[in-house]
Amino acid sequence: MSGRPTPAEGALLLRQRLEMGASEIFLDGLTRAQALALIAEARPGDAAAPADARAEARRDAERTATGDTELTSTGDAERTATGDAQRTAKHDVEPASKAGAKPDTKPNAVPLPVLPDSYDELREVALSCNRCRLSTNRTQVVFSDGPADARLMVVGEAPGANEDQSGLPFVGAAGKYLDLLLATVGLGREDSVYIANVIKCRPPGNRDPKDDEIEACSPYLRKQIELVRPEALLAVGSFSGKLLTGRGDTTLGALRGKVHHYHGVPLVVTYHPAALLRNSRWTRHFWDDLQLLRGVLGEP
Repeated sequence: MSGRPTPAEGALLLRQRLEMGASEIFLDGLTRAQALALIAEARPGDAAAPADARAEARRDAERTATGDTELTSTGDAERTATGDAQRTAKHDVEPASKAGAKPDTKPNAVPLPVLPDSYDELREVALSCNRCRLSTNRTQVVFSDGPADARLMVVGEAPGANEDQSGLPFVGAAGKYLDLLLATVGLGREDSVYIANVIKCRPPGNRDPKDDEIEACSPYLRKQIELVRPEALLAVGSFSGKLLTGRGDTTLGALRGKVHHYHGVPLVVTYHPAALLRNSRWTRHFWDDLQLLRGVLGEP
């Protein structure tokens, strides 16, 4: 025998560790298929989860927003320590003098079209969008994942390299961890969670989105929320939290731990799951925020 716990045993252990305030949960050695099997066991009455394998290995990070070194997510991540050090709190334009770099100054000259009230048509418009500089080097527009009639909508920041290749948000290690944590409160992207980002195209080198890029792209997100009509919103990371609360000058730490509202929809702000992989001390905070969300959603 291999000694590996069954999915049922693993799901029980995950719940117990979170409820006891454990700060570290290791997922080493799990394939996505195995993780989804664990999710299926963690969600009472759920059918077996699909065993498809998404792209692996994201190390997204959330940059320091308070003295407690809160990180703000930038997609999915291969962000290196060098890249982190080069970024600034005000999202300055990257120097054009870097070897081989092109000036990142393309203006947002393309006006926003009248966005359709049909979800499928909205997606088609977004997939051909060229409103900002990010359209130049993208592989794919990363529009969403999950059912368009979901109870919960999770909003992240921007795609990383794996998302740019797959066309899906939250793939890899951080996505696997997000799935597991949501499963502990009976939620999953297969049937009850819709996932989207503030930005639909990958920023070069996984840098932070610039203000004009957020301004250009966020109307798509706002229209998605309007059409999906979720019962609640979960903003993971500073960029989505600040955008949806309208409190751009507030730290992530000050936004989390309470229920906000976005146009009447309950909104909970918390850490990006990639930040939890980098700093396990925040796992308990994320768990507490999930309990807030659970209270908002109540029973299905």
